Amino acid sequence: MDENKMDEELKKIWEEKPMAHSDRTKEDSWEEFRSAAFPSKRKNFAWRKYAAAAAVIVMLMGTGIYLLKNPLKTDTSIAGNVVENTTSAVKTIFLPDSSRVELSPASKIEYAADFSVNRKIEVEGEAYFKVKKDKKHPFQVFCHETTTTVLGTSFTVKGDTKNGVEVALYEGSVQMSVKDQDKKWILVPGETFTYGKDNTASVTEFNRFTDFENEKLTVVSAYIREHYGYKVIFPEEYDNQRITVRINKKEDLKTIVQLISEMYNLNFEVNEALKQIAFQ
Repeated sequence: MDENKMDEELKKIWEEKPMAHSDRTKEDSWEEFRSAAFPSKRKNFAWRKYAAAAAVIVMLMGTGIYLLKNPLKTDTSIAGNVVENTTSAVKTIFLPDSSRVELSPASKIEYAADFSVNRKIEVEGEAYFKVKKDKKHPFQVFCHETTTTVLGTSFTVKGDTKNGVEVALYEGSVQMSVKDQDKKWILVPGETFTYGKDNTASVTEFNRFTDFENEKLTVVSAYIREHYGYKVIFPEEYDNQRITVRINKKEDLKTIVQLISEMYNLNFEVNEALKQIAFQ
């Protein structure tokens, strides 16, 4: 789609009257819009891109993850780099392959020294993964008796000696199995696989989105501050401005800010020292 056609499409969407939308409508409209505005071959993410909608879904789709049964014992060596979070806040770690890990307090990861070709990582506690795609080098997460092999997606892994293991899928598709068990479980985004200490497994649903239906922008500001730690400031004349948006609970903050910027034709400045985002 060329720039003129893109402008025409954005103008049509912008001028539509806000209304209640079904989840399916939101998802379909966003996927169509994202494929035009954010082509997959674009290498660099710029803060200023096309984006406008009365109802938008902030969601990036992954390609899939697979939980393997009985990984070879001779091919699971992980000894290398250890990162432990001894603080009371979530700690963000960027791995050598540019994958991102959000490590919860009192949690630890250990990953292979030759990580570029041996993408193996062991988890104690809880961690959220945003995995860099690399079909030649699968990304494997070990947690107790489970192994999750990833091509590129986002998910959380939580394991402890009391409650067992939980894998919550935010993007992609999943086939799961457990050591010494023949049964397989197929997950879709929004489902959690739980393997308990009593050696039983179950699948339950969870809400992976936060919906804002005709809410004031100040409500979105409060959400960003609570979940990302940044104070958001809008011009005074936007105090009563309303927004309808669906946000993936694990979405990158820069994506959310960029979309709001384009929806309301606002510029913004990020002050990292003050943890503040000011729209203008």
